Parts: sequence; structure tokens; C-alpha cells
Amino acid sequence: MSTVAEPSFLYENLAGDLVRLVAKGTLKPGDRLPSVRQLSHQRNVSVSTVIQAYLLLENRGVVETRPQSGHYVRIPREPAAPEPRAPRASCQATRVTVSDLVARMYGAMRDPNIVPLGAGSLSPLLLPTESLNRRMAAVARAAGGAGVRYDPPPGHLGLRRQIAKRAAGFDVALRPDDIVTTVGAMEALHVSLRAVASAGDTVAVESPAYYGLLQLIEGLGMRAVEIPTNAGTGMDLDLLEAALKVHRVKACLVVTNFSNPTGALMPDDAKRALVQMLAKREIPLIEDDIYGDLYFGEVRPRPARAFDRDGLVLLCSSFSKTLAPGYRVGYVAPGRFQERVERLKFAQTIATPSLPQMAIADFLEHGGYERHLRRLRRSLADQVARVSAAITSRFPQGTRISRPQGGFVLWVELPSNKNALELHSRALAEGISLAPGPIFSAKQRFGSCFRVSCGFPWSDAIDRSIATVARIAAEI
Repeated sequence: MSTVAEPSFLYENLAGDLVRLVAKGTLKPGDRLPSVRQLSHQRNVSVSTVIQAYLLLENRGVVETRPQSGHYVRIPREPAAPEPRAPRASCQATRVTVSDLVARMYGAMRDPNIVPLGAGSLSPLLLPTESLNRRMAAVARAAGGAGVRYDPPPGHLGLRRQIAKRAAGFDVALRPDDIVTTVGAMEALHVSLRAVASAGDTVAVESPAYYGLLQLIEGLGMRAVEIPTNAGTGMDLDLLEAALKVHRVKACLVVTNFSNPTGALMPDDAKRALVQMLAKREIPLIEDDIYGDLYFGEVRPRPARAFDRDGLVLLCSSFSKTLAPGYRVGYVAPGRFQERVERLKFAQTIATPSLPQMAIADFLEHGGYERHLRRLRRSLADQVARVSAAITSRFPQGTRISRPQGGFVLWVELPSNKNALELHSRALAEGISLAPGPIFSAKQRFGSCFRVSCGFPWSDAIDRSIATVARIAAEI
């Protein structure tokens, strides 16, 4: 093909054609445009003509270029809605009663016809499913009897080596023997909490907090003291310190990086202060870092464990949000509680399934995990921006929305006269799931809030569902 530059009107005509496709809705915000060479071939024009057309559209704000990804129809940016307000402080420790509400929500979500705006999981389309399946098959053929034997605590050595190697990249010094593999992050959190507290004890948690953590506290017969959380920066440490003076807190349970449901990212100075505050009182910190790898910025945020000098931080995570939720492979680095955690793990499930551990270890070592994470983070950042823009433009005036810097959930606060449980019920009747605010509180607070998941690629169904939920919210 000739590389001689064509008259300027050719790239202007090409740009005009693309603008018309956007105006008609053939190309929608967020859609990926053909590569320069693809469009050059399709339109029988030179590469330089396509480049000039894309530059023109970028200057006009129609197209955006994403490094190492391509050209996309630009998502309109609505004026930013205010962030949700932090809840009022309450130092009362209470028993937790959220399981009935959670069961009703998850019962509905099993229906494959429901649009999963409330599901805290990723679409299989975003995960390296085929590669993992091939590796699982190859590992199974090579493993022989090792693949069907128990792999008792601390778990598969190859996986623990890979976890320790990755942890060094975010300033957490671990040896393979410092890590115990578990059946997902929930088992890691379960054995950690049992290792440091007992029935009747009080645990400090974020408010709002992930309902799975609240269910865990409820199931173990413990009490929760809720510490208000800022949607941007996480747990209010002044209020935590005040609560520690009132209650005999046996553990503090926090998601420091992209907390669920607010998406809050605790700054490093606050993480350091949190670790020091608890260390002075010999209070263990159970840290859930399951979203840490899903950052939108340039650098992976450090967990609080990076600032631990006393072995009091039990770092928990899993590969459920990045690779394979169905493999149920998690881990904990329990610090000074290692021996007790290993015993509890053995008593609870004996071992973590061997083949999934082996497959994930192989993927971490040879499968391009970091490359996969880069693609995944770009997709999630795009989806969060799309859903956020749709909510901002369509929901009733006065709606507030979080601005997470990672993860894939949004926390939405409706005007105070709106009832999130009614919104959930009416949305469900129209085939849409939401996660209503009261399930994120031991006291069932946050009656006008709900969580939205952005874990599925943008589609017409999601677009219509957000419009439907916005209409219901206006009617309530």
C-alpha cells in the first residue's frame, strides 16, 4: 500500500464517518475502534490517513487513546457527584444479624436471567479461563498421585513460593513458610478470626463493611463495633481510638485497599498509624487484601502488613477476584499466630484442594499473570467509569456516589427519602439484582444506600438495567 500522504479531506471525511456512527449509536461510548491497520484496510486508505483521523477525533474529544490497548469512543464525563457521607459515630457493640437479608439477596442471584448489578464477582469473560483450564489439565496429567493426595497445612509449596515472591513487590517480606493456603479468602478470614478471638468477644469493623465479614462474626457468636468509614480514605482512626478506650476489642478487621462496598483506599500514613495504634494495645489486625491487585493507578498500594513489626497483622487474600473464583484458592500470612492458624485450618478442612493450587502456581510462574492483571485493570477502570457516569446522569438529584481508585464496586447513597430495600425489591421484580445498604451493617444501617458491581462488561442489558433502577429510584 502506498505511504504517500493523501489529501487532507480524506482523513476529515473518515473522521466525519466515524462521528456519524457514534451519533447513530452504532458505535457507543467505550467501544473499541478498529486498529489503525484494520481501518486502513477496511476503508482502502493509507495508515497516515487513519492516524490523522484518529488524532482529529481525539482533539475533538470523540475518541480517547489508551496505551497498549487502542482507540476507544470516549465515555462522556458527567460532573462528579459528591461522595457518600460517612455514617454517624456509634460506639455500641452489637450482635450481628444480617444473614437473613443476605440469604434473600443471594437466593435471587442464582437465577441466570437476573442482571447481576449486585454480584461482587467478575464475568468469566474477563478471566483467563481457557489458559487456566489447559494448565489444570496439564498439571493433572503431570501430578500423578500428588494431585489427589491431601496437601495439609501450610499447603502447596510451589504456590506459597509464588505468593511470597509477589508480596516482595509491594514491600511485604514473606517466606513461603510464613503462608498458609486456604479454601478462598473467607476461610483465611475465618481461621484468622478464630485464632485471635472467641464467642462473645468484640471485633472492630468498618462501617459499612462487607456483609461476608459480618456473617462470619455473626456465625462465630461475636459482637461488632462499627467504625465509620470515609468513602475515599477508609476507616476513621480517631473514632477507632475512641472505641478502643470504651471496648475490650479483641481484633480489628479491615479491608485497607479498595474496601467493599465503598472502594476506599487507606493512605499509607493511615495504614502505618493503624498498625501502630493496635500494636500498642496488642490487638491483632486481620487485613483482607483481596482487591489489592486491582488498582487503577500506576503503583500497587501496599497493605498494612508492610508496616507490621510485631507479627500482629494477619494478611488474607485469594485469587477469586483476579483468576478463578471457582477454584477457591486463598491464603493467609498469619504472623505470630501461624501455629494456631495451621491447626485451625487442619481441623476445619484438612487441606486446600491440590490441583487448583498447582494450576494457579503454574499460572503465576509461567502464564503471564501480570499481563493479565494489566488488561483486567484497564477493563475494570473502564466499567467503573461507565457505570458511574450512567448513575450520575440518570439518578435523582442529590444522589451521591463513591469514586474508587481500584476494585469494581460502587457505593451509592440516594436522597434520604429513598428506601434501598424497596429499591432492591422492585428492581428484583424487573430482573435486576442490587445489594441493599442494610446488609453492610451489623445494625442494618444505610437504609438509603446500595452497592453496584461493575464486574461485567458494559452491555445493552446493563445500560437498560441502570436506567430501570434510576426510574424506580425516582418513583420511590
